[in-house]
Amino acid sequence: MNPVLEYMTGMNKMTDDVIAMDFLATAKSGVRNLAMAVTECVTPEIKGVLERQLEQAIDTHEKITHYAIAKGLYHPFNVQEQFRVDIQQIETAQSIPLPSPAPSPVQ
Repeated sequence: MNPVLEYMTGMNKMTDDVIAMDFLATAKSGVRNLAMAVTECVTPEIKGVLERQLEQAIDTHEKITHYAIAKGLYHPFNVQEQFRVDIQQIETAQSIPLPSPAPSPVQ
């Protein structure tokens, strides 16, 4: 998208916010899935590999969480502030004009 349009629509900030929060949600899902996989594996070798991957996923989740907190995107200890941020992001998303539908071909 054009940088001027990104600024005018608020997408310049929202893009970073969306990427960071999507990355956080994805990392959390990865931790959950790896934890389940560790409990389901049958060989010690595979369990060891999955445990190492789980530790890396937890570390990644922690780094993303700290980044999101530092940037003011995530407020895990202040529900009211997180709610305010979420509502602001929803309102920004709703204010973005939708593209006009393409004209239907004449038959």
